[in-house]
Amino acid sequence: MDRPEVTLENSDAVYDFYRDHRQNVLKSRLSYAILARRYRPRVGGAVGAAAAIRRALQAGQRLIVVANHLSEQDPYVVAATAWRSRLRPAIGHARVLAKDELFVDPRLRDKVEMMGGIPVFRGKDHGIRAVAAAGQQMMTISAERMQRGDHLAIFPEGTCNDVDPTRVQSVGSGIGHIVVRARKLGVTPVLIPLGISYGPDNVAPTTRTATENASCWLGHPVTELPPRPTEIARLVREVLQDAVDGAVKAA
Repeated sequence: MDRPEVTLENSDAVYDFYRDHRQNVLKSRLSYAILARRYRPRVGGAVGAAAAIRRALQAGQRLIVVANHLSEQDPYVVAATAWRSRLRPAIGHARVLAKDELFVDPRLRDKVEMMGGIPVFRGKDHGIRAVAAAGQQMMTISAERMQRGDHLAIFPEGTCNDVDPTRVQSVGSGIGHIVVRARKLGVTPVLIPLGISYGPDNVAPTTRTATENASCWLGHPVTELPPRPTEIARLVREVLQDAVDGAVKAA
């Protein structure tokens, strides 16, 4: 299938394409390793978190990694963290929800797709009503990809936090709907909170230099998630805040 233009008007073709798009696993792993050398995050975690992540992966469970969002550089920091942590086996088999504007420039799109990107058309960019149908498609595709063996990475705040890097912003119900849809397909997701801190005074850093040596903290995996999307979103915010607290303390 030819690679479609990523526009809201073309969303049917876009999600048909990303339903089946596959990463080059070897190229993905090499790129993540390079990012780990460039960004050099300092990875810590809750007691027992690393062992629990290893067990979940060995058991073939699907992970949903949720990270706070402070900078446009965050996806690269998360990738570097994955390489330097027990998340490494998931590299090449993970999908990352990314805003649609990252798929406009061909060279950048190649990089985003290598990292497993799936486009998200955000209401703040196009209008809530305009993106409703595309949002439903995105959530369905995300759940289907998990059923077929992929993990998922999400910035559930939906936009960069340029107010207080120590406090998680509100979390929409989208992640909850993905979990519910994945369950209907027979998947029991495991939630992995990942807190990022660039230092308490470093709000919305924009350069690679400013985001090097980030403090990244993996919270303990959450295996029991509530039944309803809004309850899941509320829990995501709570456990992600715990992870951010850990990252800030270790910064």
